[in-house]
Amino acid sequence: MNTYKQLTQEQRYFIYQLNKIDFNQTEIASEIGVNKSTVSRELKRNTGGKGYRPKQAHYKTLERRLLAAKAVKMTPYTIDLIEEKLVDQWSPEQVSGWLMNEHKILLSHERIYQHIWQDKHQGGDLYQHLRRQGKKYQKRGSNGKTSRGQIIDRVSIDDRPKAVDDKKQVGHWEIDTVIGKGHSGALVTIVERKTLYTLIARVNGKCADWVTQATIKLLEPFMDRTHSITADNGKEFAYHKEITGALKTAFYFAHPYHSWERGLNENTNGLIRQYFPKKTDFKTVDDEDVYNVMQKLNNRPRKSLGFKTPLQMMQKSFARSGINCVALQS
Repeated sequence: MNTYKQLTQEQRYFIYQLNKIDFNQTEIASEIGVNKSTVSRELKRNTGGKGYRPKQAHYKTLERRLLAAKAVKMTPYTIDLIEEKLVDQWSPEQVSGWLMNEHKILLSHERIYQHIWQDKHQGGDLYQHLRRQGKKYQKRGSNGKTSRGQIIDRVSIDDRPKAVDDKKQVGHWEIDTVIGKGHSGALVTIVERKTLYTLIARVNGKCADWVTQATIKLLEPFMDRTHSITADNGKEFAYHKEITGALKTAFYFAHPYHSWERGLNENTNGLIRQYFPKKTDFKTVDDEDVYNVMQKLNNRPRKSLGFKTPLQMMQKSFARSGINCVALQS
């Protein structure tokens, strides 16, 4: 009787470690409880130019398994699924992950890009729904100096607990503002580091009063999930002590021109700009439009979440604690 079983990802990591310290195949097989031929087959199939790599080996196995079970073609049904999500501003990578999770369809994001460019050559507009529409990134630099005035009683990110970086606890947020054309209106954007859940509010300008009021209003429903907030050194956060008092939380400031210290917020603002380009006058934007964009972002699957959505992850967090958060009801 055939008792062969697929290796688990944990077993593959054991193979990697034991192989590095020169265990032979018989010894490795004995340690992880499989037949020697299983180890031999695994190493033969999945050793590349950089040696045996367990993570890549696991993904290759999953791909082979799915391809053997179902040969995926760009059928009209699959194309409809893809284009529906692209029009909703999902990235090809997000569409690929969603197809795998929800429909067991294995289709690489490169193949989806090919479909987009083919559509463009035929006069289609799918590419216009991409975040950058195929444009290259431009580098930005600074001499490290800042002309901004110092914020009174600011607490440096250096004093922020190291546990915040681990992203194991829900409740650590990053905050920023997105400015409208000619500094006419702005958005306050807040994103939670573990779940990627995003909150957005429109304000009439970058005034500290307006930003403070909007921040408190956005986070009040999440007070049990607000342990820290990290901002840049913009004067719109000058009233940070009012925020900490109202929300019973800690407030930290990143170093000037260290945008990577709030990388998640920077990335989220880029996603928001897909809906509200730099020429947008936010004084002419309805609150309902802003809310709809917030809903889109929170219902979009994210690679770092295993292609779950921020809403699903935040709902899971509240469910674990038995708290019913009205703000999460759609």
